[in-house]
Amino acid sequence: MTALDANDIARKHGTDGLRKAFDEGVLEELPSEPARLSLVPFDNIVLGTERRYLVKGLIPIPGLSVIWGAPKSGKSFWTFDLVMHVALGWEYRGRRVHQGPVIYCCFEGQSGVRARVEAFRQRYSDKLTEEVPFFLQPVTLDLVRDHPELIEAVRAKLREAKPVAIVLDTLNRSLTGSESNDTDMSNYVRAADAIRDAFDCSVLIVHHCGHKDNRPRGHSSLTGAVDAQLAVKRYSTGIILVTAEFMKDGDAGECVASHLESMEVGRDQDGELITSCVVVEAEAGAAEERPKQKKSLSSTAQIVLKALEKSLIEAGAVPPTCNHVPRDVPTVSVDLWRRYAYQSGISSGEDRAKQQAFKRAHDTLVAKELVGAWGDDRWLVT
Repeated sequence: MTALDANDIARKHGTDGLRKAFDEGVLEELPSEPARLSLVPFDNIVLGTERRYLVKGLIPIPGLSVIWGAPKSGKSFWTFDLVMHVALGWEYRGRRVHQGPVIYCCFEGQSGVRARVEAFRQRYSDKLTEEVPFFLQPVTLDLVRDHPELIEAVRAKLREAKPVAIVLDTLNRSLTGSESNDTDMSNYVRAADAIRDAFDCSVLIVHHCGHKDNRPRGHSSLTGAVDAQLAVKRYSTGIILVTAEFMKDGDAGECVASHLESMEVGRDQDGELITSCVVVEAEAGAAEERPKQKKSLSSTAQIVLKALEKSLIEAGAVPPTCNHVPRDVPTVSVDLWRRYAYQSGISSGEDRAKQQAFKRAHDTLVAKELVGAWGDDRWLVT
């Protein structure tokens, strides 16, 4: 075997791969110092036919992908659902996946992700017949400092196997420094690159949006380095629309529409219900539906209606199936809607004045059939 062949093995499989090739007789001798750089003649450059996607049309492999959106947009729920399909080898909305082990680094909301896992387990209990190659890393890290430790932890857990995807959720909670500083962000990208190169895998970075909601937050060195960029937007109709804004080696523009469906997953030590959500496929065309505005609405009623829209975007969830609530429509409780309305400034008076202003607006919106009501649930009528 030539030195070039040895270099190829070292680049793809590292020193462990060289040792294995030597033990199996593939290599006649073990290079003591394999060359890091090699020059490949034009005639020796051949087309690779290996898969180039983790999820066809959405996530490349290997590569860095950023999945960004506003707070409460559903980006973490969606990312979790996506990589669970990868771990299980299930097609994702008709798209092929590259199945393999998944590492999910949850740097915030660790109790929430455990409920999310339980909701997925209960929802798909009839299909989860084998061990799921999904591994949660629930400790908050400084990625720039700690990525070598993360790499070693993954190797120790998976041994000979390699992950196909590692999720970093979120960038903000795993970066010590400023997202807007070019040096800090560049160091973070290099740490993510090191993780990708260690396993030849996809690294998915979950990230927040900027103040204007039109781009990922922070320095542009992140967006300049990634291989794919996906935007997540949640509408007041409950639709979570994920759009592939940029694909370095493919076509952008793919869209995936979902909504969150609420589930009861257990009870805590006080007997209180523990709830979470699962991601369910939806029609993209429903994303921008809005209730028809009536010119006769008072200014207070308009404020209260907008408060409902905002509460649904940030906290709405589809309740269990019920004959009295439209199917696949997100709802919020009256109390939550009221809190949003108070924060929007429906009245400058005392608490009683705010209560009366909200009640009048609430009754008007329900009477005009702009808002649906059943029990404690409220939703937009489209």
